Amino acid sequence: MIQGKKALAVITARGGSKRIPRKNVREFAGKPMLCYSIEAALASGFFDEVMVSTEDEEIARIAVETGASVPFLRSEKTANDFATTDDVLMEVLEEYEKRGKEFDVMACIYPTAPFVTAQKLKSAMELLIREQGSGVMPVVAYSFPPQRSMVIREGKLLYRFPEYAACRSQDLEPLYHDCGQFYCYDVKKYRACRGDLPDGYLPIEVSELEVQDIDNESDWALAEIKYEMMKKKESRR
Repeated sequence: MIQGKKALAVITARGGSKRIPRKNVREFAGKPMLCYSIEAALASGFFDEVMVSTEDEEIARIAVETGASVPFLRSEKTANDFATTDDVLMEVLEEYEKRGKEFDVMACIYPTAPFVTAQKLKSAMELLIREQGSGVMPVVAYSFPPQRSMVIREGKLLYRFPEYAACRSQDLEPLYHDCGQFYCYDVKKYRACRGDLPDGYLPIEVSELEVQDIDNESDWALAEIKYEMMKKKESRR
């Protein structure tokens, strides 16, 4: 419990993965991918409970062995290809409520996010509480300004936004995208709007070297290279 707040970490780890089969439990840099999210949440010391939401028995076993709880399995409704993350989180909160447990703040952590660290989670949750926000999202700046992107039309390259063609990159407003690693929420505010936060998210900026979508084998190889770079950087601090 931090500052009088009951905190829950939810790792959303469905068994089905179409592009990289069994991605959640495939070995990444020496251990199942899922373990990184669990270990970061536990090491943060912030959460009263670290749980894994899954319908998969192998994932549940690895989760428990790593130190997380799996107090219930997902329903068929939230284990299919069409269920959203919000569907999963709402189900988790409702199931805990049935068991007499309620939480004030929550982190939703993806199971394929080896770049999540205890410090990132702690910083995000502290920001959420300090600013009394509805949510916090880690973001990364685009490496190349999207304002100067091009399209191919009738076999020719054209600026998509010609008004920015002559602008210097450093003069353009930085644009960001979701890291796809975790989100932090005030539970009461989250449940009131089912995740569609009317006042938006507070940002946590993350280095491009610590962000990588992992949707194919090339992504996987890049992620392992970036992960090793991150660990070397941390060891020098």
